[in-house]
Amino acid sequence: MTPFCSNYQKTINLPHEEVYFQPSMGFMTPLAPVTICGKLLLRQLIAQTRDWDEPLSEELTSLWNSWKDTLDALEALRIPRTYVTNLSKAVTKELHVYSDASEKAIAAVIYLRTTDSDGQCKVGFVLGKVKVAPMSGHTIPRLELCASVLAVEIAQCVLNHLGIQIDSMKYYTDSKVVLGYICNESRRFYIYVANRVDRIRKFTTPSQWNYVSTDHNPADLATRCLPAHELQDSTWLQGPKQLLVFKQEEQNENEHSLIKPDEDKEIRPIVSAMKICTADEDGGQPYTPMTQRFQRFSDWRKLVLAMNFLRYMLFKFQGKDVDSNTVTERYQDTEHFVIRMVQSEVYCDEIDCIGRDELLPRRSPIANLNPFLDDQGLLHVGNRIVNSKLTLREKKPLIIPGRHHIATLLVRHYHENIKQHQGRHFTEGAIRAAGLWITGAKRLVSSIIHKCITCRKLRGKTQYQIMADLPADRLDPSPPFTNVAVDAFGPWAVVSRKTRGGSANSKRWGILFTCLTTRAVHIELVEEMSSSAFINAVRRFTAIRGQVKTFRSDQGTNFVGAVDDLRIDAIYVNDAPLKKYLHNSGTVWIFNPPHASHIGGAWERMIGITRKILNSMLTDASGKTLTHDELNTFMAEVCAIINSRPLVPISTDPDSP
Repeated sequence: MTPFCSNYQKTINLPHEEVYFQPSMGFMTPLAPVTICGKLLLRQLIAQTRDWDEPLSEELTSLWNSWKDTLDALEALRIPRTYVTNLSKAVTKELHVYSDASEKAIAAVIYLRTTDSDGQCKVGFVLGKVKVAPMSGHTIPRLELCASVLAVEIAQCVLNHLGIQIDSMKYYTDSKVVLGYICNESRRFYIYVANRVDRIRKFTTPSQWNYVSTDHNPADLATRCLPAHELQDSTWLQGPKQLLVFKQEEQNENEHSLIKPDEDKEIRPIVSAMKICTADEDGGQPYTPMTQRFQRFSDWRKLVLAMNFLRYMLFKFQGKDVDSNTVTERYQDTEHFVIRMVQSEVYCDEIDCIGRDELLPRRSPIANLNPFLDDQGLLHVGNRIVNSKLTLREKKPLIIPGRHHIATLLVRHYHENIKQHQGRHFTEGAIRAAGLWITGAKRLVSSIIHKCITCRKLRGKTQYQIMADLPADRLDPSPPFTNVAVDAFGPWAVVSRKTRGGSANSKRWGILFTCLTTRAVHIELVEEMSSSAFINAVRRFTAIRGQVKTFRSDQGTNFVGAVDDLRIDAIYVNDAPLKKYLHNSGTVWIFNPPHASHIGGAWERMIGITRKILNSMLTDASGKTLTHDELNTFMAEVCAIINSRPLVPISTDPDSP
């Protein structure tokens, strides 16, 4: 191979090739993925050794010897001297440059791709270079950008020394951040990134840069220190396979955009500059009216305070005495100043007519208000209550244009701060009591209240959840207790036996069986909340009510203990006879999800009705000790009362059947 640079310091002779090494530039060789491992290991040895004369530790010596032993595999390495065969017969010649970076190293590699007249493509290794990455102070995007700069540098070196006419040249990187930097046209970078992007764009164009995934990037092998025995068949020497199977398409230079430019610390923030234009006396570009700047405020009080501060600073600059006025007086004067500015802008023609003692034109929106000007130049509403003892603003309210921004600020101020989000009537009364007459106030107040978030929360309609469809077993026209829901309730204390000192008490629980179709109930008493007691209750129920097609219940421990399969499937019970009976009858058991008692509302409601009736019975029997038989009798009477209720609501229509 012919060297591309002539100032190398050392030459290592290997079979079928010459390797050129320059420490200041890194490794420019087909063996770069292997030799970079030695340089990284050497840097590690230097960093962990305090003195040059100090011998290496056993661990470091083992690392160095293990890497050196891997170099024996290079004796069998074979690299062809020519880039590709039949280069003279090639129709097109392209250079493809790949770059990649990691925390350890940055790398770039170039391949020559030729296409003959038959459309056959061949790829050959031209040049590769690897540099050791700095130990600290560089982020991955910065290292990827440095790798792109390295790719441009070796590409220029190849173009200067290759001596072959190249038809096109393309660059590839697996960093979308770097592609955004190179294709950027709208944002500015800090010095580090800006200098390297300028160097890249000096020799390349954004349209030459393309994105390649890490799996298809051969430069990635050099940044991960490839073992020597894997170098022969690696994509570093063979070239990426995608260059052989398809033609790379041109990409638009605007396709790659910046990745999160507002969060990237390498991109300068956007700085907005304000420009103020004033009109000269001879006429020029008109300046922006002061009242249009009021639209930047969302609160009336903040607007007045801001204007109050500007007027205070202006008067101090002019040498006027403004400290003699109280805070309230200055605030009220500023309010009048703001209103006077708005009136002068909106009602300038009306003010001119009133100043000349002329009638207002009929097209004026305030002609029917009979307006007049006071001593301060403010427009007031004229009416017939001049002789009242009210203040001037109460007798003659100030006119506020309803379509101006300050009208919205005033309505919002009195609605939120004065009347605490009350309705339109309260808000309009507060505005009128403050001595303000807003044109079109009713529509404006209604609009603001309609858009008020707090009012929507306080007076909005409550939403409701749409109920799901009823399950099929609740709509099945079948005999009673064909589809049953099961639940337990209690306990109650009953007298189990008499003793010399009194009586021994025990607890009883009720097992409620609810028909899902007719809503009839059946109650069985159990002595304990166990699976065996529940199984006996089920057997008594089926013996009285007949065969059950479907059971529904929550995931109570006694129910789960009696049913092995927790999903909708054939029931499996611990009791062998009941298990065989239910299995042969095709009964299924459906469990509700855990902690979802609302799904069983159909039978939870029946437990509530049962408790109400039972509480009424126990009230009449207060002071007495219950026995098991008495409680069982009460349960039977409760079932009779519930099952005798009407199935449908009682109609008040005499024509209803």
